[in-house]
Amino acid sequence: MSYGCQSMVLPVRRMLVKHPKDAFISPEHLAAQWKDLNYLSCPDYAKAIEEYDFLVTLLFKAVPQIEYLPTSGDVGLDSIYTHDPVIVTRRGAILRNMGKEQRLHEPDAARKYLDLAGVPVLGSITGAGRLEGGDVVWIDERTIAVGQGYRTNAEGIRQLRELTADLVDELIVVPLVHWTGPTDVLHLMSMLSPIDHDLALVYSRLLPTPFRQWLIARGIRLVEVPDEEYDSMGCNVLAVAPRQCIMIAGNPRTRRRLEEAGAHVSEFAGEEICRKGAGGPTCLTRPIWRE
Repeated sequence: MSYGCQSMVLPVRRMLVKHPKDAFISPEHLAAQWKDLNYLSCPDYAKAIEEYDFLVTLLFKAVPQIEYLPTSGDVGLDSIYTHDPVIVTRRGAILRNMGKEQRLHEPDAARKYLDLAGVPVLGSITGAGRLEGGDVVWIDERTIAVGQGYRTNAEGIRQLRELTADLVDELIVVPLVHWTGPTDVLHLMSMLSPIDHDLALVYSRLLPTPFRQWLIARGIRLVEVPDEEYDSMGCNVLAVAPRQCIMIAGNPRTRRRLEEAGAHVSEFAGEEICRKGAGGPTCLTRPIWRE
């Protein structure tokens, strides 16, 4: 079986991404959409491609199989962030129902690809349910933490609980704060990135106290992101294997703390493909298979 991803830290064997050429399309396409999608500013098309190609070279050092979502006329710039519209369990994919209205067609585009790629669909979040990938964190293969906020609601979590009833022993709901409001991006993974089974990068100022205590009680060591590196996406770090991670350049204190905890860190420039659209390396990648 070449799919199943009930972990955030096991070695990635297969990964789904989307190139800026297929998401951003053209400078004109970027100029027409970025304001409506609440980007910080308009990404530079040529620089975005350069940043992305370098990121892919880092990914290929650890991931044997990287696959690309094709261009789709039904989705916009945010489709570059392939992590959000789908989750892949041992029994198949669960398609999300996106909390951001402009992204509602992304799960259907992902379904079309997964059908061709041999990944069955276990189910979908439907109706009033809302669920985005950045709010779902596998603590281990039988335990999920789910952030409940503006992008993921109680009904979406209820449906996820039903769909994973025979796959998950414990689902922890983590209430998220208002922070900068409903138009901005605040996912659980905005403040928590698993690095190994017993190691996580966190921004504790935004973590609910009971959840933070729960992580520590499970024996998970917490590496703290300094205040000055939170807005520069220091907390959004992708683990491609235990203690093997990729992060955005420009967060030296966070990098040093990870390395002191025994992690190997690679960096890429993410100004155009990450910071301007508020999506880091985890957001840009959807592991299909980890083991």
